[in-house]
Amino acid sequence: MNAHQLMANSIRALSMDAVQKANSGHPGAPMGMADMAAVLWQRHLRVNPANPHWDNRDRFILSNGHASALQYALLHLTGFDVSLDDLKNFRQMHSKTAGHPEVHETPGVETTTGPLGQGIANAVGFALAEAHLAARFNRGEHKIVDHYTYCFLGDGCLMEGVSHEACSFAGTLGLGKLIVLYDANGISIDGEIDPWYSEDVAKRFAAYGWQVVEAIDGHNEQAIHQAIESAKADTTRPSIIICRTTIGFGSPNLAGSEKTHGAPLGNEEIAASKAALGLPAEAFSLPEGALEAADLRAKGRQWQEAWEAQFAAYEKAEPELAAEYRRVMKGELPADFAQYMQNALQAAQDKGEKVATRKASELALNVLAEKLPELVGGSADLSGSNLTFSKSSKSILPQQFGGNYLHYGVREFAMAAIMNGMALHGGIRPYGGTFLVFSDYMRNGMRMSALMKLPVSYVLTHDSIGLGEDGPTHQPVEHVSSLRLIPNLNVWRPCDTVETLAAWQSAINPETPSALALSRQGLPVMARDGAQIANIARGGYVLKEAANAKLSLIATGSEVELACKAAEALEKEGIAARIISMPCLDIFLQQDAAYREQVLPKGSAKLAIEAGSSLLWQGIVGDKGAVVGMDGFGASAPAEQLFPYFGFSVENVVNTAKTLL
Repeated sequence: MNAHQLMANSIRALSMDAVQKANSGHPGAPMGMADMAAVLWQRHLRVNPANPHWDNRDRFILSNGHASALQYALLHLTGFDVSLDDLKNFRQMHSKTAGHPEVHETPGVETTTGPLGQGIANAVGFALAEAHLAARFNRGEHKIVDHYTYCFLGDGCLMEGVSHEACSFAGTLGLGKLIVLYDANGISIDGEIDPWYSEDVAKRFAAYGWQVVEAIDGHNEQAIHQAIESAKADTTRPSIIICRTTIGFGSPNLAGSEKTHGAPLGNEEIAASKAALGLPAEAFSLPEGALEAADLRAKGRQWQEAWEAQFAAYEKAEPELAAEYRRVMKGELPADFAQYMQNALQAAQDKGEKVATRKASELALNVLAEKLPELVGGSADLSGSNLTFSKSSKSILPQQFGGNYLHYGVREFAMAAIMNGMALHGGIRPYGGTFLVFSDYMRNGMRMSALMKLPVSYVLTHDSIGLGEDGPTHQPVEHVSSLRLIPNLNVWRPCDTVETLAAWQSAINPETPSALALSRQGLPVMARDGAQIANIARGGYVLKEAANAKLSLIATGSEVELACKAAEALEKEGIAARIISMPCLDIFLQQDAAYREQVLPKGSAKLAIEAGSSLLWQGIVGDKGAVVGMDGFGASAPAEQLFPYFGFSVENVVNTAKTLL
């Protein structure tokens, strides 16, 4: 066997054996894509196994993540910290080799790919980040940001709608350093795909504006190499290489069958396959010379050293830019950022400006952009409604990547997944806007932000029946509560400019995404002192204390003003009520027990007020509490009519409180 065959067949061997030992997994795709992988990794991909996070490495994304055994075999063979024992622990508890690649678990894995289609959308984000950072930092001959994004995907990824959204966007922008290799094996779990997936993929991608390298033999080393060279030569268009492959390639009896897709081959078929491929029969045994043929450690060290020398010259020529590059790639904040934000919060409090919290978010972005040029924003065709275009925003356009604002078009899901890719690349803090009700379209992308611990910010405006005349199709009722159910996602519903700025400050963190649910209607600034301003960051705090209080009114967003008015009305009837603002329930529940008890004393009566689903609040207020919420859909009418109609009035809150007491 030559070097290519050694590597490709070793991938097949390790994939078969790992899946068989786990009695779980997908051997067919790794066996079919092994030649594609061997050519890419041996002849094109520039990475350093000793430093998986080297800035200028090429990025490799396995969008069809069920083929994870392929990636783990590649990492082991090329010298990353993935051992043979790790392969033997495939899909086992606490191993480096999970069922689908996980970015924080395995060195060399760039993103967590599980849900099909999101990997290719992440790849668009990676390529977009590279293009933006190159435009921002490269100067003349000093090209310190200069690498490719390679993505493997399969038929399933292309069936998922998010791939249409993302690939259309990539073609429009002209992301010339995005190269996709499509494993066109014609098989999915249910069998041959022709009866349910017959579109002409080549014409589809040509229509997107991609370079299409069509229908090459995905098992021919030279054809794959030449196709990748053609893709790299086109610098103005992303490229897709359509590789015709056989799923389960090398298996004498099961190649080409859906039976190899999601189940072990069985010991007898593995033995026959290894014999046909000229591989050692013993499990996890490699042919002689396989590791030497695949090892990238020496090359990787040389590539990184050459880049470091280039960066040293850049740093000498452009010291300020070099320092800023280092800062953003490390994800560090400016040294004076905390004090800057403290001053901004107090200024917002002092100004007392009554605006919608979507407008308050725009004001916050104006503040943040002065200190954080790494903020890259966007909207899914709602910039003028989400108010995501700040004073410092400049549009990114086709082949013009130096701006910091993306017009995603009506592509919510792709926006979420692309932002995940940008955050994973590094050097960028992405945010994107849409109406809160449309978070349903991108919920799985938001879930992946949380799972991967990415500081992506979701600006979700028109947060309740306050949306008004557009009616129940556009009025989010259950959305804030449902988003609160996603672990590691901080859902903010601020009540004024100060809480909105505090929410944005919280969103600028290393490993937690945030969703900001923002109002359409204007909201007044609440009175609060410095200690209360500081406590906003704790998710919930006492906005107004009351001596001998008989109950606590807990509210978020636009309903905080209602709680204040209701408390005044109750006070006139001799009933003292404390007001609790709870802009981020997720963060409040993470506070120590003493603080939670201070804000919400056990045993006291509690009334929660939120123009949304009541279910989660029932657990907060307990048996002695009540909720003024919405457990049905809204209606089409002006907001000022909708709120009292659905019970969000001083009269109803007062009557509910009196009944509770």
